[in-house]
Amino acid sequence: MTDLAVPDLRHPRRSIRLDTILRLRWLAALGQLATIFFVVQSLDFDLPVIPCTAIIALSAVITLALQMALNPMMRLEPRQAAALLGLNIAELAGLLYLTGGLENPFSFLFLGPVLISATGLPTRITIGLGAFAAICATALGFFHLPLPWVRDDSLVLPPVYMAGIWLSILLAIGVTSLYTFQVTEEARKLSDALAATELVLAREQHLTQLDGLAAAAAHELGTPLSTIFLISRELERTTPADSALASDIRTLREQAQRCRDILTKIAQLSSSGAPFDRMPLSTLIEETVAPHRDFGIGIKVRIAVAGTPEPVGMRNPAVLYGVGNILENAVDFARATVEVDARWNQDNVEITVADDGPGFAPEMLKRIGEPYLTRRGRADQTHRERKGLGLGIFIARTLLERSGATVTFSNRTFPEHGAVVRIAWPRDSFETTEGAVGSAV
Repeated sequence: MTDLAVPDLRHPRRSIRLDTILRLRWLAALGQLATIFFVVQSLDFDLPVIPCTAIIALSAVITLALQMALNPMMRLEPRQAAALLGLNIAELAGLLYLTGGLENPFSFLFLGPVLISATGLPTRITIGLGAFAAICATALGFFHLPLPWVRDDSLVLPPVYMAGIWLSILLAIGVTSLYTFQVTEEARKLSDALAATELVLAREQHLTQLDGLAAAAAHELGTPLSTIFLISRELERTTPADSALASDIRTLREQAQRCRDILTKIAQLSSSGAPFDRMPLSTLIEETVAPHRDFGIGIKVRIAVAGTPEPVGMRNPAVLYGVGNILENAVDFARATVEVDARWNQDNVEITVADDGPGFAPEMLKRIGEPYLTRRGRADQTHRERKGLGLGIFIARTLLERSGATVTFSNRTFPEHGAVVRIAWPRDSFETTEGAVGSAV
């Protein structure tokens, strides 16, 4: 696929704001104080209030010191954020040690800091915090003070039940964190890919706007150039042929005429009905095929002439870019030949791009078009050497679908081999007279 002049979006830096962690720490401290008050006053359980309050007070002092010393809006380095989340785990382990260990129903709160890490910190940091939480949970299974309970009775849980609680905490930390990481990573990839798509559209729109700027420049420069041409022609007539200035004046007139011819061609690009404004389907095919004819791959173009007139659409940069990317992908993977078929009728317009390469892997067909899904290796040696991000198909599909097209991917039927991409528009959408770039953006 065409390389994009955009930042490397594949490995975005993951970080957490200090304010986010501070708010969570304040919320945890208030919740812990409320829980202690409820257990002591309402349930009348014998709870070690002073040690528990001391741990909560220490947590509040650390939080307040961080809030006063640092800018809460700053983004923490992964290790800094991991240290604060690890401190949360240690404080929770201290409270659970004083209140029954894993017998305490709040032992599942070990999951909180690990989930936060899974959504905003690198994988290695999350694994480290998960391991630390698992170590604390394991230690609390053996070392802890009795669970606060009514004075006239005691609660003794069977060892098998305690082992089940320990195992469930470890599984919750592992499975839930993995699930959270996957969901967050997919959302981040999609957001980054859409941002890259918008950058591509903006670039193509700027290229299209150059047409109007060129026409305006041609109009503004036409009058002074005409004046220069007329004066130089009059000087040429009145200057003797054997004069030393005759040759210079003739050169001046010729160059002025050349400038007028160039500006005339530029001005014609924006004239009503000119190819720059609207283009038939055959022209669209030729413009996307032409840049790929010199790379050793044969490109066969077949246009099925129907009984209806050939569809003529707006010159849409999104369509040109999308079809061009799909065609380039076919050329990259083809062994010898790429076939481009175009057909239409009264209702639909269709372009099919097929190659004789290895085709799409079965597991990729279900996910084709997702961002960062690629078949390229790190050193893909085709007619161009590149490292693909897998954004090409995603961007092409997004641009074409915004123009009203439906894009489908398949493989040729055995014994033939190769990939087939079918792009189909309702004819009304293809021939729309509205601004093509605007509709794409």
